[in-house]
Amino acid sequence: MNTVTLEVCTLADTLRDAGLAMQADGPPAATARISFASPELLWRVLTAKRWELLRALAGAGPVTLREVARRVRRDVKAVHADIHALLDAGIVDRDDSGKIVFAYDSVHVDFLLNAA
Repeated sequence: MNTVTLEVCTLADTLRDAGLAMQADGPPAATARISFASPELLWRVLTAKRWELLRALAGAGPVTLREVARRVRRDVKAVHADIHALLDAGIVDRDDSGKIVFAYDSVHVDFLLNAA
């Protein structure tokens, strides 16, 4: 299964991990990672409607914007705005033909909530 991990991680930690990964011998990490600076930013980007889009796109391969809207039974204009937010965050991509691509079959969310 092709999984992406969405995590909350500081920029310094992300850069450190990237440096360690480039120095490491052996196979690359088993999962891709997309980092957010705070839990608030993660939840601001990944609204309930956008989670619904990711669920519809997971494992689907390249699809048109209209097809995404049809799958989630929403207006194309509203889906367009949410897809662009996901594109801006680097969570989804476009292929050479302009179709929307979410390159993963599953999503894992990983963050720790500490006491104030």
